[in-house]
Amino acid sequence: MQGVAKSKTVYICTSCDHEAPKWVGQCGDCGDWGTVVEGRSAATGRPSPGRSGPLPAPAVLLRDLTTDPTTAEPTGIEEFDRVMGGGLTPGSVTLIGGEPGVGKSTLALQVAAAVSRRASVLYASGEESTHQVRGRAQRLGIHPDQLWLASANETPDILSEIERVEPELVVIDSIQTLRDPSVDSGTGSPNQVRGCTQQLVTIAKTLDCAVVIVGHVTKDGSLAGPKLLEHLVDTVASLDGDRHHDLRLLRTTKHRFGSTNELGVFEMTREGLIGVPDTSARLLGDRRIGATGSAVAAVVEGTRAITVEVQALVGKPAAGGPPKRAARGLDSSRLAQLLAVLDKRLGFRLGDLDIYVSVVGGVKVTEPAADLAIAAAIVSSQMNRPCPADMICWGEVGLGGEVRQVARASQRIVESSRMGFRHAIIPSTVPGEDTGPNLRLAPVDDLAHALNALGLTSVAA
Repeated sequence: MQGVAKSKTVYICTSCDHEAPKWVGQCGDCGDWGTVVEGRSAATGRPSPGRSGPLPAPAVLLRDLTTDPTTAEPTGIEEFDRVMGGGLTPGSVTLIGGEPGVGKSTLALQVAAAVSRRASVLYASGEESTHQVRGRAQRLGIHPDQLWLASANETPDILSEIERVEPELVVIDSIQTLRDPSVDSGTGSPNQVRGCTQQLVTIAKTLDCAVVIVGHVTKDGSLAGPKLLEHLVDTVASLDGDRHHDLRLLRTTKHRFGSTNELGVFEMTREGLIGVPDTSARLLGDRRIGATGSAVAAVVEGTRAITVEVQALVGKPAAGGPPKRAARGLDSSRLAQLLAVLDKRLGFRLGDLDIYVSVVGGVKVTEPAADLAIAAAIVSSQMNRPCPADMICWGEVGLGGEVRQVARASQRIVESSRMGFRHAIIPSTVPGEDTGPNLRLAPVDDLAHALNALGLTSVAA
C-alpha cells in the first residue's frame, strides 16, 4: 500500500548505529566487539504524501522583523554568567560537556540552586536518586526552596514533569542516561542521545524555558559529547581541568547569544566550584623567583587578560634513546615550530635534547601570544640563566624569527602592571606609547633581540 513505510530486520551497532544486513561479532564501522544487536529500520520507498506536525510560519521580510526582546537572565554565578553572555536565555538549550569527574554535575546543581532563588527549577537526574542528589546538595551547602528533583530515565516521564512543574530552568544530568522508548536503540547510543535531545529542544522552545544538558565526553569526544549534539543545541560549553589541580576552566565553542571567546575560571573546593575572579594571582601564587626555565606571559581569554607562568626543562636523553618532547597546557605542534625557529634562526642545537614545557596551574594556552614566553623559558633552561623576576613578555614568533603583533595590547599592559611587573618585552609593531602605567615597555623586532632584552643570550639575529 502506497504511503505506508515498511520496515525490515537489520542489525544495529549500539555504539555508532551502523547498520548491517546480518549479525557480525565486530562492527565494521567503529570496530567495537559484541555491540551489534537486532533492530528494525525503515525501508526505502515512496514517501507518504501527507504531512505531520504544525504548519511552518509564513515567510516575512527581514525589514519587518523587530529585535527579539528576549534577554539573558543572570544565574548569580558570576564566572558562569560571564561565559554565557550574562546568563541563561529563556528557550535556550545549553550543553555542558567534559570528562567524567571534572565537576559538570556539581556546576549544574549549583546553577540550578542559584536560579531557584528566584524561579522554579527542575533537576532531572538519571544517574542518581533524589536522595543522593539531596545529599550532594547538603554537602555543598545548598538549601533552595524552588528546586524540584526528579529521578527518571525515560524521556516521556521527564517531559510530563516539565509540563506539570512549568519550571523556568530544566537541568538534565546526564543526557546519555535518558532513553526514548520509541527509538529502537540502546541507552546512550547516538540515536538515543539525538532523539532525546531533539525532544528537549522542542519543549524548551514551546514552553520558553531554559534547558541545561550535561553530557559526558569520551577520550575521542564522540559519545554524548559536544561533537554529537552541537548542531541541535544553542550553546556548547566545555568544562576542562586537570584532576590533579583544583582549577576548572569553562569555555564555549558555540553560543548563539554571545561570544565564544570568554573564559570562566573556577576552583574545586569542598563547597563546590567557587569562582576565581583574580586568576593571575592564583596562577602566579607559587612562582619561584630566580628559577631558570621560567617565563611569564600575558595572554587574553575573551575580554580577560591573565598572566601565566611557562616552565621548560632541557636535558640530555637517556643513553641510546631518542630525545623526548612533552608539552602540557599548549599545542605540541606549536612547541615543535618554536624549536625549529630556535635551531634555524638563532643556532640553538636542541634536536638531540629532551625538552619538557608546561603551563603551570593546569591552564591550557591556545593563543600565539605565549610564543615569546615559551621560547624564553626553553632558552633560560638551556643557558641556565633565569629571566628577570619583574619582566613579562608576549608576542607571536613567526617562522622567520620575527616577533609579530597580537591583539588587545592595552589589556595585557594593564594586567601586567597590576601584577607588579616593571618591564615588558612586546612586539615593536604594537601601537601606543613606550611606557604603560608603572610598566616600562621594550619593543623588539625579532626573537634574538627579545632574548637579549631578557638577558638570556647575546646571539645576533
